[in-house]
Amino acid sequence: MTRVRRPAVAGLFYPGNSKELKRVIETFLDNTQTTPGNPPKALIVPHAGYIYSGAVAASAYVLLKPLASTIKRVILLGPSHRVPLRGLALPEADVFASPLGEVALETETMTALHKFPQITTNDAAHAAEHSLEVHLPFLQTLLSDFSLIPLVVGETTPEQVAEVLEVLWGGEETLIVVSTDLSHYNDYQTAQRMDAETSEAIKALRYNDLAHDQACGRNPVRGLLYAAGKHNMTLDILDLRNSGDTAGARDQVVGYGAYVLH
Repeated sequence: MTRVRRPAVAGLFYPGNSKELKRVIETFLDNTQTTPGNPPKALIVPHAGYIYSGAVAASAYVLLKPLASTIKRVILLGPSHRVPLRGLALPEADVFASPLGEVALETETMTALHKFPQITTNDAAHAAEHSLEVHLPFLQTLLSDFSLIPLVVGETTPEQVAEVLEVLWGGEETLIVVSTDLSHYNDYQTAQRMDAETSEAIKALRYNDLAHDQACGRNPVRGLLYAAGKHNMTLDILDLRNSGDTAGARDQVVGYGAYVLH
């Protein structure tokens, strides 16, 4: 019997109706100002409700348009918001579902990852977690056919995350997506200053310069930046805004950034 991880935030963070969801995503992609460049190996993208961060995420995802038939597997990492967690957690599932359909998980590869002591299986960490789920519809819209390895990341070191990424790295068929928002609930000017500093650290691959109040997905981001340094990658900032720019008041905002690694 196929084990399905059902969507937990459809109708809340993004439209629950498949036609409306497709329309919203395509509108975001059509309106992005991103200039096409080298094919991405990894993206760092935000995970708030689409009304807040969807346009920022689209500025990175639009780069996948020419790669629809090239990318066959996606490694998706995001922070744990609801369950205290150490290490990196896989789900007890065979597929992840969204209103746009189901995506098969690489269960054989996931089983092999248990050779790492920092890898666990924790279904509770995945059940209500939005940091991974909100990216599925973008990936399903842009890629023709792909498998998924979803990892919720708790307290861990950059080296432990990078160690796992290294065995999953692959070639042009493999895309790494790391999910994070930036600063939380500061006033607009403070958020702009903090998020600009965070983005400069990210651009320079300075993984040790990221603090918890700068990015909720600090741990997976730090791991990716550590690995990126080992692979001599370059990183570009594609978009940097906050909820005061997109769909909210400016007294308490959340920051969003989109980045691409080549």
